[in-house]
Amino acid sequence: MTDAAAIPADISGLSFEEALAQLERIVAELESGQAPLERSIDIYERGAALKAHCEKKLEAARLKVEKIVLGQGGTVAAEPAEFN
Repeated sequence: MTDAAAIPADISGLSFEEALAQLERIVAELESGQAPLERSIDIYERGAALKAHCEKKLEAARLKVEKIVLGQGGTVAAEPAEFN
């Protein structure tokens, strides 16, 4: 399994959308069954790194998203957003 520390520099600089687009192209190529074995292995590894990068970006976004609520006494408080 690819961990975040092992994400290549060319991937770590990608936005979520760029990484997701690359990952979608890799999935399509693998699903087509047309790639030779060695290429399939190489792009699978890149896909795993892209997936880890996307998960890291999503987790960072999830942690930033907070819902602002008005607390007792008129104070503003933040609480984690619920994603159900």
